[in-house]
Amino acid sequence: MKRVGRFHKVSEKRFLEDWKDTFGEVQEEEVQKIYGDIRLPQRATSGSAGYDFFSPVDFTLQPGETVKIPTGIRVEMEPNWVLKCYPRSGLGFKFRLQMNNTVGIIDSDYFYSDNEGHIFAKLTNDTNEERTVALKAGTGFMQGIFVEYGITFDDDVTDIRNGGLGSTTK
Repeated sequence: MKRVGRFHKVSEKRFLEDWKDTFGEVQEEEVQKIYGDIRLPQRATSGSAGYDFFSPVDFTLQPGETVKIPTGIRVEMEPNWVLKCYPRSGLGFKFRLQMNNTVGIIDSDYFYSDNEGHIFAKLTNDTNEERTVALKAGTGFMQGIFVEYGITFDDDVTDIRNGGLGSTTK
Protein backbone atom coordinates (compact mmCIF):
# COMPACT_ATOMS: atom_id res chain seq x y z
CA MET A 1 0.00 0.00 0.00
CA LYS A 2 1.34 3.43 -0.97
CA ARG A 3 1.76 5.84 1.96
CA VAL A 4 1.03 9.41 0.87
CA GLY A 5 0.04 11.53 3.84
CA ARG A 6 -0.09 12.22 7.54
CA PHE A 7 -2.85 13.75 9.66
CA HIS A 8 -2.04 16.42 12.25
CA LYS A 9 -4.05 18.54 14.63
CA VAL A 10 -4.15 22.26 13.91
CA SER A 11 -2.63 24.41 16.64
CA GLU A 12 -4.73 25.01 19.73
CA LYS A 13 -4.75 28.74 18.90
CA ARG A 14 -6.08 28.08 15.37
CA PHE A 15 -8.75 25.72 16.70
CA LEU A 16 -9.91 28.24 19.31
CA GLU A 17 -10.16 31.03 16.70
CA ASP A 18 -12.09 28.83 14.26
CA TRP A 19 -14.35 27.44 16.98
CA LYS A 20 -15.27 30.97 18.13
CA ASP A 21 -15.80 32.05 14.52
CA THR A 22 -18.19 29.13 14.03
CA PHE A 23 -20.07 29.05 17.35
CA GLY A 24 -19.59 32.55 18.78
CA GLU A 25 -18.25 33.35 22.21
CA VAL A 26 -17.53 30.22 24.21
CA GLN A 27 -15.59 29.35 27.33
CA GLU A 28 -11.93 28.87 26.38
CA GLU A 29 -11.58 26.05 28.93
CA GLU A 30 -14.41 24.17 27.21
CA VAL A 31 -12.77 24.58 23.79
CA GLN A 32 -9.39 23.50 25.21
CA LYS A 33 -11.01 20.27 26.45
CA ILE A 34 -12.63 19.69 23.05
CA TYR A 35 -9.25 20.29 21.40
CA GLY A 36 -7.50 17.91 23.79
CA ASP A 37 -9.98 15.13 22.96
CA ILE A 38 -9.65 15.41 19.17
CA ARG A 39 -8.68 12.10 17.57
CA LEU A 40 -6.73 11.93 14.35
CA PRO A 41 -8.60 10.24 11.48
CA GLN A 42 -7.99 6.52 11.15
CA ARG A 43 -9.13 3.52 9.15
CA ALA A 44 -11.40 1.04 10.92
CA THR A 45 -9.98 -2.06 9.23
CA SER A 46 -7.00 -3.00 7.06
CA GLY A 47 -9.34 -3.13 4.05
CA SER A 48 -10.93 0.29 4.63
CA ALA A 49 -10.23 2.93 1.99
CA GLY A 50 -11.60 5.78 4.11
CA TYR A 51 -10.09 7.48 7.14
CA ASP A 52 -12.85 8.20 9.63
CA PHE A 53 -13.07 11.75 11.01
CA PHE A 54 -14.53 11.85 14.52
CA SER A 55 -16.94 14.48 15.76
CA PRO A 56 -15.29 16.78 18.31
CA VAL A 57 -18.64 17.36 20.08
CA ASP A 58 -22.12 15.93 20.44
CA PHE A 59 -24.52 17.32 17.85
CA THR A 60 -28.12 16.81 16.82
CA LEU A 61 -29.61 17.74 13.47
CA GLN A 62 -33.33 17.92 12.99
CA PRO A 63 -34.63 17.41 9.43
CA GLY A 64 -33.32 20.22 7.23
CA GLU A 65 -30.80 21.53 9.80
CA THR A 66 -27.15 22.21 9.01
CA VAL A 67 -24.00 22.30 11.14
CA LYS A 68 -20.47 23.47 10.33
CA ILE A 69 -17.86 21.45 12.19
CA PRO A 70 -14.27 22.62 12.70
CA THR A 71 -12.56 19.21 12.87
CA GLY A 72 -9.26 20.41 14.34
CA ILE A 73 -7.54 18.32 11.66
CA ARG A 74 -5.15 19.15 8.86
CA VAL A 75 -3.46 16.78 6.42
CA GLU A 76 0.03 16.78 4.95
CA MET A 77 0.29 14.79 1.73
CA GLU A 78 2.45 14.16 -1.28
CA PRO A 79 2.02 16.37 -4.36
CA ASN A 80 -0.40 14.99 -6.99
CA TRP A 81 -2.67 13.59 -4.29
CA VAL A 82 -5.95 14.89 -2.91
CA LEU A 83 -8.06 13.90 0.07
CA LYS A 84 -11.73 13.50 -0.86
CA CYS A 85 -14.17 13.76 2.05
CA TYR A 86 -17.60 12.12 2.13
CA PRO A 87 -20.17 11.46 4.85
CA ARG A 88 -19.80 8.04 6.46
CA SER A 89 -21.76 5.62 4.30
CA GLY A 90 -24.08 4.44 7.06
CA LEU A 91 -25.07 7.98 8.03
CA GLY A 92 -25.88 8.83 4.44
CA PHE A 93 -27.83 5.62 3.99
CA LYS A 94 -29.79 5.76 7.26
CA PHE A 95 -30.35 9.51 7.57
CA ARG A 96 -29.43 11.11 4.20
CA LEU A 97 -26.74 13.04 6.05
CA GLN A 98 -25.11 15.08 3.28
CA MET A 99 -21.98 17.16 2.88
CA ASN A 100 -23.12 20.58 1.68
CA ASN A 101 -20.46 20.65 -1.04
CA THR A 102 -21.23 17.01 -1.95
CA VAL A 103 -17.54 16.02 -1.80
CA GLY A 104 -14.93 17.91 0.19
CA ILE A 105 -11.69 18.32 -1.78
CA ILE A 106 -8.56 18.86 0.29
CA ASP A 107 -5.65 19.77 -2.00
CA SER A 108 -2.07 18.94 -1.04
CA ASP A 109 -1.08 22.63 -0.82
CA TYR A 110 -3.93 23.47 1.60
CA PHE A 111 -1.70 22.24 4.46
CA TYR A 112 0.48 25.35 4.05
CA SER A 113 -2.34 27.95 4.11
CA ASP A 114 -2.50 30.73 6.70
CA ASN A 115 -5.34 28.84 8.40
CA GLU A 116 -3.02 25.82 8.79
CA GLY A 117 -5.17 23.84 6.35
CA HIS A 118 -7.89 23.40 8.98
CA ILE A 119 -10.49 20.98 7.57
CA PHE A 120 -14.13 21.88 8.15
CA ALA A 121 -17.22 19.82 7.38
CA LYS A 122 -20.62 21.35 6.70
CA LEU A 123 -23.36 18.76 7.04
CA THR A 124 -27.11 18.81 6.46
CA ASN A 125 -29.74 16.35 7.62
CA ASP A 126 -31.48 15.94 4.26
CA THR A 127 -33.96 13.31 5.43
CA ASN A 128 -37.24 12.78 3.64
CA GLU A 129 -38.37 10.44 6.44
CA GLU A 130 -38.37 13.00 9.29
CA ARG A 131 -35.39 11.34 11.01
CA THR A 132 -33.21 13.18 13.51
CA VAL A 133 -29.44 12.65 13.39
CA ALA A 134 -27.78 12.60 16.82
CA LEU A 135 -24.06 11.91 17.11
CA LYS A 136 -21.91 11.75 20.21
CA ALA A 137 -18.43 13.24 20.43
CA GLY A 138 -15.89 10.74 19.14
CA THR A 139 -18.30 9.20 16.62
CA GLY A 140 -17.13 8.88 13.03
CA PHE A 141 -19.17 11.20 10.80
CA MET A 142 -17.05 11.75 7.70
CA GLN A 143 -14.47 9.70 5.81
CA GLY A 144 -11.51 10.89 3.78
CA ILE A 145 -10.04 8.92 0.88
CA PHE A 146 -6.65 9.70 -0.67
CA VAL A 147 -6.75 9.79 -4.48
CA GLU A 148 -3.94 10.40 -6.95
CA TYR A 149 -4.65 12.83 -9.80
CA GLY A 150 -3.02 13.97 -13.02
CA ILE A 151 -2.80 17.23 -14.95
CA THR A 152 -2.83 18.13 -18.65
CA PHE A 153 0.38 18.17 -20.70
CA ASP A 154 0.14 21.93 -21.28
CA ASP A 155 -0.54 22.89 -17.64
CA ASP A 156 2.00 25.44 -16.41
CA VAL A 157 0.32 26.79 -13.26
CA THR A 158 2.77 28.19 -10.71
CA ASP A 159 0.38 30.11 -8.41
CA ILE A 160 0.48 29.30 -4.70
CA ARG A 161 -2.58 28.84 -2.46
CA ASN A 162 -3.18 30.86 0.66
CA GLY A 163 -6.61 30.10 1.99
CA GLY A 164 -9.56 27.78 1.88
CA LEU A 165 -12.89 27.91 0.07
CA GLY A 166 -12.70 30.04 -3.08
CA SER A 167 -9.11 31.12 -2.47
CA THR A 168 -7.81 29.78 -5.77
CA THR A 169 -10.28 31.73 -7.93
CA LYS A 170 -9.85 35.20 -6.37
